[in-house]
Amino acid sequence: MTAIDGPAIDDADWDVVAAELDAVGGALLPRLLTDAQTVALRTSYDRDELFRSTVDMERYRFGAGEYRYFDRPYPEPIDELKHALYPHLLPITRRWWERLGRTPPWPDDLDEWLAMCHDAGQRRSTAILLAYGAGDWNALHRDLYGELVFPLQVVIALNEPGVDHTGGEFLLVEQRPRAQSRGTSFTLPRGHGFVFTTRDRPVRSARGWSAAPVRHGVSTVRSGSRHTLALVFHDAE
Repeated sequence: MTAIDGPAIDDADWDVVAAELDAVGGALLPRLLTDAQTVALRTSYDRDELFRSTVDMERYRFGAGEYRYFDRPYPEPIDELKHALYPHLLPITRRWWERLGRTPPWPDDLDEWLAMCHDAGQRRSTAILLAYGAGDWNALHRDLYGELVFPLQVVIALNEPGVDHTGGEFLLVEQRPRAQSRGTSFTLPRGHGFVFTTRDRPVRSARGWSAAPVRHGVSTVRSGSRHTLALVFHDAE
């Protein structure tokens, strides 16, 4: 964790984070990156050698804007962040699966989990750097990538909202069983992480616990530029 100069991930109130995830499907994390680290990451967007592929969202009707998948080895501090976050997210995911009557498949160690993904044919890297300009947005979606899925992921804001850009709020939309969809928006401070549901999460119903599908996206950026780092804890086919 020497590459991470911000407050230690261990200092976060993970009980509060878990309660927020249970309540709305997402929770703000403390500052994970310094200003210098956010600048280094967002200015790395033009370094082609760091990435394995680039996606034009408008071309694929994913929204408008662009994102790039980092290639391995990841630049600092991406791998350090994933390894530091995983042990804190793991108890939450296991508790969720137990509520749903499922057997949690995730081992204690992130590298062991990624090895399971690779053995299943999911070998491609999934850390993402996203870039939005004025008028860009991200359609509601889920980052699944294969049969093996870790049900939480983290995004980190690399710009200051209200200074570097307006608009571009992070969106979660949840479909509750036999009910209307519920939408929630979040503004992410620069350098802070936000953890949210990748696929679905348990919600209480009259019949016990049910799985509520959740999708995420980004509202239209009205001015300026917005960059985020996305950390997915499973690899892709």
